[in-house]
Amino acid sequence: MKEQSQTLTAVKTAIQMEIDGKQYYQQAAQASQNDLGRKLFLQLATEEDSHRKKFEEIYQALRVKESWPDVSIKLHQGRELKTLFAIAGKDVKSSTSELEAVQTAMSMENKTRDFYQLRGKKADFSIEKDYYEALAKEESAHHAVLLDYYEYLQNPAGWFTMKERHSLDGG
Repeated sequence: MKEQSQTLTAVKTAIQMEIDGKQYYQQAAQASQNDLGRKLFLQLATEEDSHRKKFEEIYQALRVKESWPDVSIKLHQGRELKTLFAIAGKDVKSSTSELEAVQTAMSMENKTRDFYQLRGKKADFSIEKDYYEALAKEESAHHAVLLDYYEYLQNPAGWFTMKERHSLDGG
């Protein structure tokens, strides 16, 4: 029964983390000074909301069945987010507040990833472990995309050169 209580508490914590993440990303999207930032933050808010909904389903199943439910793991791992950069231009407004928002977001993603990794290690069920590990990977992917955006904001032209691996030797 103690394990059940701890599992329910962890799932409630995960729900709140996802709610907080969605709210943060929605606010960051409103404050963003460029389309790429708005789209990126809104997509992250959507993914956080998707995670929250899944955790709410898990929470209800745990309360009824007292075991981790058979949940499908269809995670994005940042694929949709990476496509935003493909359509981005080199003319982007970068501000201190935008850079700070991205840094805060990266920190949030790291904390969430760490929480999911820890929960995966403490999991009572293999499906629970797999779910937390998959979410930890997705949070890592979010961090990677945010880091990419951060680097892009600091130097868009240099970012394109680095990502596209243009040759500067004339050959």
